[in-house]
Amino acid sequence: MTSRWILSSALVLALLVSGCGGGSSQERGPVSPENPIQVVATTSMIADLVRQVGGDHVAVNGLMGPGVDPHLYQASEGDVSAMAQADLIVYNGLHLEGKMVDIFEQMHQRGLNVHAVTAGIDEADLLASEDYSDSHDPHIWFDPALWQRATLMIGDVLANTDSLHAERYREAAATYAGELEDLFEWATGEMSRIPEGNRVLITSHDAFGYFGRAFDLEVRGLQGISTALEAGTGDVSGLAEYVAENRIPAMFVESSISPRGIEAVREAVQARGFDVQIGGTLFGDALDSPGTAADTYVGMVRSNVTTIVSGLSSPETSSQ
Repeated sequence: MTSRWILSSALVLALLVSGCGGGSSQERGPVSPENPIQVVATTSMIADLVRQVGGDHVAVNGLMGPGVDPHLYQASEGDVSAMAQADLIVYNGLHLEGKMVDIFEQMHQRGLNVHAVTAGIDEADLLASEDYSDSHDPHIWFDPALWQRATLMIGDVLANTDSLHAERYREAAATYAGELEDLFEWATGEMSRIPEGNRVLITSHDAFGYFGRAFDLEVRGLQGISTALEAGTGDVSGLAEYVAENRIPAMFVESSISPRGIEAVREAVQARGFDVQIGGTLFGDALDSPGTAADTYVGMVRSNVTTIVSGLSSPETSSQ
C-alpha cells in the first residue's frame, strides 16, 4: 500500500465534517438551471447517465475522465472534498471503484446523499465474479437492458433529491430508457452479422461478460474482472493457445488499459503459426474524450459494436 493510496480515515472524516455543505434542496434553495443539483459521479458512464436524466437541472462533476481505469483509481483530497460538498454522489458499486469503497461507506454513515447505480439490480441478473467469490461482475453498463434499470433508478434518486421537479426527472428517465431499448435492438441486428464460428470476443480484461450474455458471444479476457489482478506469462500463453487452436480472427484492446498484454498474446499466437489481428480499440471502463463519437454511453455502445462487428466479420479476418 503506497503513500498515494487512499486518504487516511481520519483525513476523510475531517474533510466530511468540514465540507458537509451539500445538504437538501431545501437548505440550498430551489433547484433551477441557475442553481442546479451539484452531483459528483465516479465513472464517465455514470456522469453521462446523470446528465441525460437531469438535463440542465444538474451540474455533474465526473471524477474519472477518458482512459481512466476505475479499478485502480485513487481518490485525491480534492475528490473527497468535492463529494463532501455535493448534493448527490453517484457511484457504480460492486467493488468497481475498489479503492474508494471505504470512502463511500463513511459518507453514507455521515448521512450524505450517496447512491450506487447497481443497488437496484436483482442479484439473479448479475454475473458472478471469477476474481472475488463474495461479489459480482460490476460492468453492468455493457447490457443496455441493465443500464435501463440504472436509468430509472437515477430518475428516482433525482426525484427524491429535488421533489419539486420529480415528474420531470422520471419522465426524462423513461424517455432515455426508451432510447436504450432502440439501441439494444440496433446492436442486436448488427451483432447478428458476425459468422457463427467467429463469435468469440477477446479483450484486455474480463469486462464484457454482460455484453456477451446480451449479444450471444463467448467472452475471454486476458486479465480478470478487476485489472488490479495482473496477467502473468501463463495467462498470455493459455490465451494464445486458445486463439491459435480456434483461429480466432481478431482480438481487441481497451482504451483504459495498456495494449501491451494483448500485443504479447498476439506475438505468442504468431509464434504458433497463426496471425491474429488487433481488431481495434474498445471503450470498456471509460467513455472517449468530449467531442468524439464515443463521448456518451449511446455513442460508446455504437462504437464498440461497430468495431467488434468489423473485426470479427470482415472478409480479411473471417477467411483466416
